[in-house]
Amino acid sequence: MLSNFDFVGKRRIWFGLSSAVIITGLIFMVLPGHGLRLGIDFTGGSLLDLTFQKSPTTSEVREVLSQHGFGGSMIQKGGALGRDVLIRTKTLTDQQREAVLKDLSDKVGPYTVNRIEEVRGVISEEITRSALLALLIANVGILAYVTLRFEFKFAVAAIVALVHDVLVTLGFTAITGMELQSPFVAAILTIVGYSINDTIVVFDRIRENMKTKDAAKSKKKPEGYGALANRSISETLTRSINTSLTTILAIAAVYLFGGKTTKDFALTLIVGITAGTYSSIFIASPLWVWWKEHEILREKAVKVKA
Repeated sequence: MLSNFDFVGKRRIWFGLSSAVIITGLIFMVLPGHGLRLGIDFTGGSLLDLTFQKSPTTSEVREVLSQHGFGGSMIQKGGALGRDVLIRTKTLTDQQREAVLKDLSDKVGPYTVNRIEEVRGVISEEITRSALLALLIANVGILAYVTLRFEFKFAVAAIVALVHDVLVTLGFTAITGMELQSPFVAAILTIVGYSINDTIVVFDRIRENMKTKDAAKSKKKPEGYGALANRSISETLTRSINTSLTTILAIAAVYLFGGKTTKDFALTLIVGITAGTYSSIFIASPLWVWWKEHEILREKAVKVKA
């Protein structure tokens, strides 16, 4: 049934749906009281490095922090016996810090303080610059790679699909009010890598089918590219869906059984991978076909004028 589905012919629906989702996300990003909630890795905050006499659980520490309104703090355990706890949270006043430390001692157990310090804005600015630079380098590299392996039109379509995935993911975080920490950068880069891989699989099949006799004949008319892309998408559809579902199931386990910060990371990946699979099928290839068809029509118009 899906072998005859017109993925490309319905591109206005897919483009419209994506535009609606992205625009909604952008609106939430600029609405007062909404926007992107940046965590301490980006805005700065307080850091508490403690060593407990007995190894506490992350949930015990987070429960105490939640009672003071800091449930979204990042908590990392370390040390050979798991007694070292690193807490990164919003900027604490002296009174708040004393109250948190007292409750940790009373409700979790005695501890020694290794260090208490403030995360400065300079550090957060460095993370932001590094994140933007990493995304820029990744996109330039992808543009060059896909252009060399396929053609420039494929590369542009792939980059548009990646921008689509990033904007959908950012919009989701703005709508849900999720707090962004440094793992969010890793999630975005993972989504970019996953999405381009899925897109390349479809593009590779298109290139293979273009070498066949039927594909060569279909190049003589604009609608031939649409039929070619539809056939290629159908042939790779099972692979794309199965790979995505397998990955999402694994990440869903992390989301269900992980901690607060791990849940946010996993949820971001689930949304991004879903968007990446969608864009590989419904955005990248239809966009390439649209460009190719308009190029042929433009060439015909020039010939007619000549």
